[in-house]
Amino acid sequence: MAKNNKTWDTIFADPPDNINLKYNLHSDHIPDEEYVHLLRQWLFVFTQRARCVWFSYNVKWWVEIARIVTDLKQLFGHTVKVKLCVQIYTFGQHNQHDFGTNHRPILRITRKDAPLYPDAIRIQSQRQINGDSRANPAGRVPGDVFDFPRVTSNSKQRRRWHPTDAIRIQSQRQINGDSRANPAGRVPGDVFDFPRVTGNSKQRRRWHPTQLHERLVERCIKMTTLPGERVLDPFGGTGTTLRVCKQISRECTLLEIDSFYCEQIAKENALEQVSENTWSEDL
Repeated sequence: MAKNNKTWDTIFADPPDNINLKYNLHSDHIPDEEYVHLLRQWLFVFTQRARCVWFSYNVKWWVEIARIVTDLKQLFGHTVKVKLCVQIYTFGQHNQHDFGTNHRPILRITRKDAPLYPDAIRIQSQRQINGDSRANPAGRVPGDVFDFPRVTSNSKQRRRWHPTDAIRIQSQRQINGDSRANPAGRVPGDVFDFPRVTGNSKQRRRWHPTQLHERLVERCIKMTTLPGERVLDPFGGTGTTLRVCKQISRECTLLEIDSFYCEQIAKENALEQVSENTWSEDL
């Protein structure tokens, strides 16, 4: 990627966390300093190649990420904006000696003139839920905390071999039957309340150890792209970004170093192999 000048409208990146998960090919247990160097390279290259970058990472690395973002801002100056969003989930990784980890940070790095599309992600407001006449009928823009579950092993999204008002959500006014509610719902905030994709999730792909919730990825992409625009996921994994982009009519390119994961993604999405390292549906 660093050797060409190709650009994308949005890059959605969810790199390995370097916490010794059992990937098929990739080693998830490299020296910390080497991993932090990779984080730095990824963030700088992605920022150069897209008008918007979504970067999901393990909270273990928040101090290192903060230093990298500080350096990135010094280099790019006022030409980029950085916003921190958070995915929260109740079914997190808990232990017996400290607080469990119930969130995952998500950086959004945008060019100064990059468009945002909040009406595409509106959700139902509390006023709409309550039937409050003051509610915006279009709903509210979500906050920066994303309450989506993790994709665990029983999730319907789980892949067992690895892991214009479209994003509005129901507002509390809508839930309460408040006549003031915007019937279109509200735009979500920057905390994303999506669950983890656990083992019993319908989204779960068991052939890969990690996976993000499809609706979380959908919200991010809809916020920063329009139908027909181009999205890159440089860590293909279970193909979540590809599945989402097909559902919402975005062009998608995945990069993945593991040939087994590539083959699984290609099989699931009916992609044809056009060269040794390339699969496509546009033949």
